[in-house]
Amino acid sequence: MPEIEQRKKDHLDITTSGQAGYAKTSGFERFDFIHNALPEVDYDEISCETRFLNRWFSFPLFISSMTGGHHEATPLNAIIAAFCEAYILPFGVGSQRAMLEDPSLLKSFSIVREEAPSAFIASNIGGTQLIGGLEKEKVSALVDTIRADAIIVHLNPLQELRQKNGDRNFSGVREGIRKLVSEVEIPVIVKETGAGLSQNVIEQLIDCGVAAVDIAGAGGTSWGRVENIRNASSEDHFTDDWGIPTSECLLAARDLAGGKCEIIASGGIRHSSEIAKSLCMGAVMAATAQPVIRAVKQEGYEGLEKLYKQWEADFKTIMCLLGCERPTELDMIHLRRVSLR
Repeated sequence: MPEIEQRKKDHLDITTSGQAGYAKTSGFERFDFIHNALPEVDYDEISCETRFLNRWFSFPLFISSMTGGHHEATPLNAIIAAFCEAYILPFGVGSQRAMLEDPSLLKSFSIVREEAPSAFIASNIGGTQLIGGLEKEKVSALVDTIRADAIIVHLNPLQELRQKNGDRNFSGVREGIRKLVSEVEIPVIVKETGAGLSQNVIEQLIDCGVAAVDIAGAGGTSWGRVENIRNASSEDHFTDDWGIPTSECLLAARDLAGGKCEIIASGGIRHSSEIAKSLCMGAVMAATAQPVIRAVKQEGYEGLEKLYKQWEADFKTIMCLLGCERPTELDMIHLRRVSLR
């Protein structure tokens, strides 16, 4: 198996094995909901519909980027895409760099549009591939393969530095993003891969004109740990727990976005309570990958459907107990800080 394809397969196996989580938390446990004993809402009238990048979705959940780039990902992508089509959810494929280098892997990505002809699907390319500008032919290949509705640019310097033969030059990524934004007609979303976007970086991305940022904070999968496992390193390394907790990233983004770009929250989203807290902190969408892929690997489409319906029911319960009928009503007024000992 080619090196890049093996790497993508390793990533999928390790992240769903439970070995690669952060020791630090996302920080959501530092906030608690303020119970409303007089909610004045009808549970059956509560709507989870959410507007993101001028599209309506049934629930504020973005199935995040991880799958693709190896042949075993094809059936996973097919199931997730079919599910997103049926339940009107957005889906981002994994990095398409492998497809650009090995056209035989194209099917692992193109399958998503075959299974989801009308769903919102986002392409994905790494920030380092934009240094000096990505050739128009390659941009077209990323978009056309899946008829993409948006392009995700992922930032992963931590992962690359811990990866054997990973990228070491990150000079020019920002200007590459700015150039991409100016050249494409679809929205550009920039995401971290689990170590978080700081206030300073969010400001720079807004200045580049991106449509949305996925803050992807620490607290979920540690990609530093993933690569250390792949390197067969048995010793703890400081990069295993490097990153900014998700809740801190969210609060920084909330203060900055101000309608200039939309916020996606990811990094340790494992339950509806974290989705609701993310929206209270200013996100429009929450995103997750690991629980989704684990459900699909274990029980296929039915496993993903069961996970989603539980999350939807729990989210509506939270909304009712806060006295909210729409996700847009969720705000910091519904949270209180908890003193941890």
